[in-house]
Amino acid sequence: MRTAELFEPLVKRLPPETAHRAAILGLKLAPPFPAKRPDPRLAVAALGLSFPNPLGLAAGFDKNAEVPGAMLRLGFGFVEVGTLTPRPQPGNPRPRLFRLREDGAVINRFGSNNEGYDRARARLQRRPEGLVGVNVGANKDAADRIADYALGVKTFAPVADYLAINVSSPNTPGLRDLQRRDALDALVARVVEASEATAPRRPLLVKIAPDLDERELDDILAIALTRRVDGLIVSNTTVSRPPTLRSRHRGETGGLSGRPLFAPSTRLLAQACLKLGGAITLIGCGGIEDAETALVKIEAGADLVQLYTSLALKGVGVVAEVLDGLARTVEARGVASVAALTGTRAHEWAQS
Repeated sequence: MRTAELFEPLVKRLPPETAHRAAILGLKLAPPFPAKRPDPRLAVAALGLSFPNPLGLAAGFDKNAEVPGAMLRLGFGFVEVGTLTPRPQPGNPRPRLFRLREDGAVINRFGSNNEGYDRARARLQRRPEGLVGVNVGANKDAADRIADYALGVKTFAPVADYLAINVSSPNTPGLRDLQRRDALDALVARVVEASEATAPRRPLLVKIAPDLDERELDDILAIALTRRVDGLIVSNTTVSRPPTLRSRHRGETGGLSGRPLFAPSTRLLAQACLKLGGAITLIGCGGIEDAETALVKIEAGADLVQLYTSLALKGVGVVAEVLDGLARTVEARGVASVAALTGTRAHEWAQS
């Protein structure tokens, strides 16, 4: 049994944000033993990088880059830290994290609480073995939010394997307005310019919301192609509330993640896949809780996938569960690699 698994029953009984902090502390004090070597058929080439497997940890768990090495040792093929802002900020008042266990979901309204660029960069200079992405954002009170993103690219290019631009959190007032065509074009142009000026130049991705109509998606894709963005992360949390939610916390404000996000985020992913035709890398995120849901994301068009909520609700065992299940699928279908399954059901999911 992994060290992290020994503490999970206790951690799950704590208030959600306290449990999260306890998990980070536990991983720092007692890093897990390395996971078994992944099936080589799960390796993926994307973003000019070689991923040992397609499963990543989404931004939000390791906000301050405290335990990327420990998370990689659990078996993740890559880890994304953040969201980070130039200056430290406390985020929104507590409580701001709610478990919806009956729905396999979480609602958060953290507001990008983090310790700022400088402390995270200092930690990342002690690079763990494995691939680490950095998710950057803007301070809530920034006079020039685009400048904050450009600074993030310059700050973390020397210590990251890729950079993700978060313009889709619902918990920072006005942030999603940056997804509108003119605003996004201005932001991406300036961030790409900053990226091109860094050495080395790192792959640049944009993380988008699931709450987009077709016109909004088309605008984002056009900008991504024109400005030569390397990839999209589809998607962030949703502000919608399906009528099927049962938890007493279903009315809390914030971003909803987990099982209810799976269908809308997968539909958007498939639509992006068909419209892009493989021109850029797609990372599927939202509602992955087992090998089956990870496989569906890949079939809908994802080159890589990410999870977070299921880790919080199910524990670290979900990592091995997903990877073992994907390896069995590759074997059963007789394909050379998991990459052969990317986009094979995109038409079906785009119309779901």
